[in-house]
Amino acid sequence: MTTTSAETTLLPPSRASSATATATVRRKQGFQHGGWFIAPFLLLFALFVIWPLLRGVWLSLTDANISGDGASFVGLDNYREALHDAAMWDALGHSAYFTLLVVPCITVLAFLLAMLAHHIERGKWLWRLCFFVPFLLPSTVAANMWQWLFTQGIGLFNETFGLTTPWLTDKSYAMLAIVIETLWWTVGFSFLLYLAALQGIPAHLYEAAKLDGANAWRRIVHITLPMLRHITGLVVALQILASLQLFDQAVVMMDFGPGPETSTRSFVQYTLEQGFTSYRVGYASAMSIIFFVIIAAVALGRMVLLRNREEGTR
Repeated sequence: MTTTSAETTLLPPSRASSATATATVRRKQGFQHGGWFIAPFLLLFALFVIWPLLRGVWLSLTDANISGDGASFVGLDNYREALHDAAMWDALGHSAYFTLLVVPCITVLAFLLAMLAHHIERGKWLWRLCFFVPFLLPSTVAANMWQWLFTQGIGLFNETFGLTTPWLTDKSYAMLAIVIETLWWTVGFSFLLYLAALQGIPAHLYEAAKLDGANAWRRIVHITLPMLRHITGLVVALQILASLQLFDQAVVMMDFGPGPETSTRSFVQYTLEQGFTSYRVGYASAMSIIFFVIIAAVALGRMVLLRNREEGTR
């Protein structure tokens, strides 16, 4: 049994120093033994995260091509070119626009579906299954399904609602079609987070509110939403990071192209075009580093806002 710091202060000096030394040795031994357990993770993390990141930084400072031959150091030239590349900024704007459309919609929709699945009595398991199953589909399968649904002339979407909207061939509707597909495909994950959080809210809070005369709307506003604020912050943060990395569904639904008048070409897609179509690996690496900085800044900003909010509520 280890000696606590309070007990150590009550011991004679000789025994107190001995106990402190023993506790220090045990902590070191515990760290040494624990280090063997985390060593595989650290090795894989260094191999698949740290090394590719460092390699990407180096390539961004060269004029490397896809063959890897004859690369020479060019310094910050790739970054200067990227910052003056109008196509890159357009692609970043498309990713940001997609994010602004998806994140609020998916947050509200996931909350409403979770409330429905949580309070419904009959067939509860069926509702939960239906809401979550689309998230299990591979991105290409979901995108191909909705590509057929949105196809003009034969698509079920237009036929059902009597529309003639050119969803996939008009720049005014192409991004909206991708947003609708993304909502259907990915809402299940956020729905599951909200559902788990709702089940963790103590029932006695609602019972006390009912006794005080609070109706359903007041219980949602004054109990449910405040109790879910941390989950809401998590959902928003995860959706922002995921939406900024738009690629799979946009590429598949637009037949591996940039969409009508490049209206759906995302930042990730443009980066891959530069690396694997134009064979400019160095330039594509510089764009990747710029995007990494943007993602890191968004994540860091979210952490700062959350910390300030928590300190403000204390």
